[in-house]
Amino acid sequence: MAREVNSSSLVASIRKQRPETASFLLDVSAEAPPGITILFGPSGAGKSTLLDCVAGLARPDAGKIAIGEEVLFDSEMHVEVPPQKRRVAYVFQTLALFPHLTVEENIQYGLTDISGQDRHARIEEILEAFHIGKLRNQKPAQISGGERQRTALARSLVTEPRMLLLDEPLTGLDAELKAAIVEDLRAWNAAKRIPILYVTHSREEVDALGERVIAIDNGRVVSRGAPMEVLDAPRRKRLALAAGFENLLSGTVLDLRELDGVMRIRLGESQCEIEVPLAHASAADAVQIAIRAGDILLASERPRGLSARNILEGRMLSLEQRGAMCIARVDCGVTFVVHVTPGAVRALELAAEKRVWLVLKTHSCHLVD
Repeated sequence: MAREVNSSSLVASIRKQRPETASFLLDVSAEAPPGITILFGPSGAGKSTLLDCVAGLARPDAGKIAIGEEVLFDSEMHVEVPPQKRRVAYVFQTLALFPHLTVEENIQYGLTDISGQDRHARIEEILEAFHIGKLRNQKPAQISGGERQRTALARSLVTEPRMLLLDEPLTGLDAELKAAIVEDLRAWNAAKRIPILYVTHSREEVDALGERVIAIDNGRVVSRGAPMEVLDAPRRKRLALAAGFENLLSGTVLDLRELDGVMRIRLGESQCEIEVPLAHASAADAVQIAIRAGDILLASERPRGLSARNILEGRMLSLEQRGAMCIARVDCGVTFVVHVTPGAVRALELAAEKRVWLVLKTHSCHLVD
């Protein structure tokens, strides 16, 4: 049975060579239904290029782009709708607000073809939706970074586009402010129901948005689905780095234990061995393992009676406090990065050179390409 596509969904299947980088080819197929779809991946993966193609700022070499029933680009049918006629709003990281205009004047800039009464109603609605009514007479230099972000979103959405493109729009804002702006955007889109493509390489933003993720690396879609499905078990090294996996370790497959659903890996040139989930590999294969620092438990005595299969003896190399978290580096033949709380540091009397044990659950160890 064919999969039903929402009438306002974006559907894109394109190929685009970057003229400045002959070796880079964007070759993706993606769908974004109404709601927020996150484009996630490392810098240079092709996320912004995809947005530029949807907006009409870049021309694909081949493919098709459509929103609902309307085709915006089709290389075979020689269709190419100009950017200004696509009704696609685009908010860049730089925001590009007019510095000489007030907040209200910035917002009404694109409403010249709407009658005065309708224009006023739209402006009042969007000022209220993004909580910037009290700023209407202020200029961008007179308001905060978060307020400028809200103004940029309001200016893009007041035209009632059928799609919104966001290219890392909340960079530089703290987590609480990001969450508040995202909630306002969600509330606005609950009524409008348009597709939103949101580009980021911040795992924190993905967790806050929490809808759908399309992971892109080196110009191709490598995974898609719910955030936990895509980013808690990344398949590629660059994606694991972008998703916040602090430990990326090289290893060699020692043997496969199919009955137990695991395989044994020797890490680096050391004698350190761990169990990881069974994968398509053979004995003697070189592999890479990704492990989150927050998924590793640290003990000051050898643990007993645990279900976790990997208990590694090591020596504390260093301990550094960063905000409410302490970053420990532990030598177990290879170096592991471990996150612990300041309270745990005090309770366990952790310090450089102290003998410790690391505990790793098998399914916290992910094979990556």
